[in-house]
Amino acid sequence: MYLITVFGNLLIILAASSDSHLHSPMYFFLCNLSFVDICFTSTTIPKMLWNIQTQNKVITYKGCITQIYFYIHFAGLDIFLLTVMAYDRFVAICDPLHYMLIMNPQLCGLLVLVSWVMFVSLFYCTSLGVYLSPFATHSSQSSATAAVMYTVVTPMLNPFIYSLRNKDIRRALKGFSGMETFAKGAFVLRLKKCTG
Repeated sequence: MYLITVFGNLLIILAASSDSHLHSPMYFFLCNLSFVDICFTSTTIPKMLWNIQTQNKVITYKGCITQIYFYIHFAGLDIFLLTVMAYDRFVAICDPLHYMLIMNPQLCGLLVLVSWVMFVSLFYCTSLGVYLSPFATHSSQSSATAAVMYTVVTPMLNPFIYSLRNKDIRRALKGFSGMETFAKGAFVLRLKKCTG
């Protein structure tokens, strides 16, 4: 699941960066969201996989504090970027004629910059609820399930939810991977065989 998360988000970043048709505010925010999702899952999953492999569940105090800091930081960024994306879609729907004027590169850059320096409380509070609540209130299995949902499943599904159902992203991925060129070449070869 971790590799799917990283690979899916990297594909979104590469496709949106390489296709000039996708250089719009929505895809700018989507690339940032994909990058944050990669960072978010990378704060906990590699250590968890190492712990499973070595059967050693020890973490140092400094390692724990560092991991919690980055976990909360990237969770907050994730939520803030989703909020910015919702605002972007609101402007696109409610004022489509002035969309490019309102969502200019300066505003988009400012919104992303602000997202890199702010936290949002929803994900932050649920994270603290899972990790800092007394052990007697819930089982370790429910904690592990909640942790996997927050750290693996959501970032893994984001590329599929936000982009792979989008025809522009699918077109960019086909062009990026060379599938479009391969399909055109195969069509030309068939056409030559049929006419020749």
